[in-house]
Amino acid sequence: MHMLQFLLPPICKVMAESLLLPVVEGLAGKAADALVQTMTHMCGLDDDRETLERHLLAVQCKLANAEERSQTNAYLRTWMQKLKDVAYKAGDVLDDFQYEALRREAQIGESTSRKVLSYVTRRSPLLFRFAMSRKLKGVLEKIKGLVEEMNMFGLENSVNREGPQLPWRQTHSKLDESTNIFGRDDDKEGVVKLLLDQQDQRNVQVLPIFGMGGLGKTALAKMVYNDQEVQEHFQLKMWHCVSDNFDVSAIVKSIIELATNGRCDLPDRIELLQKNLDEVIGQKRFFLVLDDVWNEEKKLWEDELKPLLCSVGGPGSVIVVTCRSKQVASIMQTVDPVELAFLSEEDSWELFSNKAFSNGAEEQTELVTIGKRIVYKCGGLPLALKIMGGLLSSKQQVHEWKTIEETNIGNNVGGKYEVMPILKLSYKHLSSEMKQCFAFCALFPKDYEMEKDMLIQLWMANGFIQEEGTMDLAQKGEFIFHELLWRSFLQDMKAADKSDGYAYGIIVCKMHDLMHDLAKDVSNECATIEELIEQKALVNNVCHLQLPKWVELENTSRLFDGKTSLHTLLALSWVQQDFDCHMYHYEHCIGRVLAPV
Repeated sequence: MHMLQFLLPPICKVMAESLLLPVVEGLAGKAADALVQTMTHMCGLDDDRETLERHLLAVQCKLANAEERSQTNAYLRTWMQKLKDVAYKAGDVLDDFQYEALRREAQIGESTSRKVLSYVTRRSPLLFRFAMSRKLKGVLEKIKGLVEEMNMFGLENSVNREGPQLPWRQTHSKLDESTNIFGRDDDKEGVVKLLLDQQDQRNVQVLPIFGMGGLGKTALAKMVYNDQEVQEHFQLKMWHCVSDNFDVSAIVKSIIELATNGRCDLPDRIELLQKNLDEVIGQKRFFLVLDDVWNEEKKLWEDELKPLLCSVGGPGSVIVVTCRSKQVASIMQTVDPVELAFLSEEDSWELFSNKAFSNGAEEQTELVTIGKRIVYKCGGLPLALKIMGGLLSSKQQVHEWKTIEETNIGNNVGGKYEVMPILKLSYKHLSSEMKQCFAFCALFPKDYEMEKDMLIQLWMANGFIQEEGTMDLAQKGEFIFHELLWRSFLQDMKAADKSDGYAYGIIVCKMHDLMHDLAKDVSNECATIEELIEQKALVNNVCHLQLPKWVELENTSRLFDGKTSLHTLLALSWVQQDFDCHMYHYEHCIGRVLAPV
């Protein structure tokens, strides 16, 4: 495989509104950068730089509330769009200062005659100062106007507000006997055997079940919980949905209430709760399900909750934890965790067809053919299969099935309102840096094998990641890459097959199709040439552009209006001479293109 990437100088990019906060944070950091400060001081523009930094920090404090209210306020949404546009321009200005500082550092030691000549060339410090003064004052004026508007909205300061509240759900242990669960019988048997095999263990064992949202972790836990052998083996069975509220007192109180079938009115004093927990559980062999756990603070589990839960109960007691993150599983496990896999093609079709043809609809040959293509797009995710099958159960016309097939699952009614919210819950738990790095992956085609090192370099080049402690940018990129893998945003990491043209030692990974839909949903600034041509849109609102194989570059020049904010131009499977033929053309369209990596 032959791949070229064109990387532009680092910049904090703004994606969809949900990524505006991390972008503004990055811009504020860049405004305080030592290189930028050096150049603005030399140009006599340090006061303007400081004013820009203060305004960015002021906006940053209120963006969380602005985003929350923009869901129902069209005026706020327009304001955030304007802020996004100005952020692009501010990022470009700060990049110019950084670049000029680095250029001048590289010039040290050059001949005196060359330095003198620089004053009358396009690199003249005098011309640079004049041009940058105009640019900086221009963006500063626009940001001042937006801050004045912002102050009229009555937005709350995030410093005085609680953290963003994530969607919360309550689950239960009841299994609907009329509901068929496909493809999980082997998983159920394996988990039941694991539970029963712990009967001689004196300490409470913790078994995590983890995997991507929508895989059916809760459904599997219900199957195990209601299994006849499990019901007979354990003296006490309890189910508690943790969700995002990993509050030790609340969890212990709930377990006491479940064990006694009564209300726990004790105060939130751990010592009292611990004594009561000892009394109600005693030496009973218990089975506890902690469903939907998100906590990744090892100290909170190891030092606070684990000593309480694992110091009670008789031999053979087990806690089953369901979670989406391998990190959560690794923190809590005492038994090797169960990683839930996607359904097989056969099980996927069985689940889908059971829903799609449930209303007595005839399994027409053409509908089956279309249905199997839709099943393939669901990628073995039970939630998507169930929802798409249910959506099609009320449609019996071939053209209706084709319409749904031709649309991304995330854009269909069932996908938009049921699949995407489940996946977005995982996205909301990502850090700002991880959100940007994940959303950027929308640039690649579906089912594309992304090279790990190249992906990290692109994240670095776009300024998505910052050094932290002793970690440099490359190490931080490695950390984020593996975090996204552990959380199922990326998958199928492997050593690349040399027969496909990869160099030795290259590591590649993929994204599940629905995760790709999620990335597109949270980022509106990754696009392909085909999408722009189809929508008759210009590149000026696109930040990252993908060029397909053998693209006719001459026919795409109309997409560039000379005011583009393009930061990444990704060309897949190009031949070197094709790139050489059109380099000059694109230098004039884009303005800044570095040599291919």
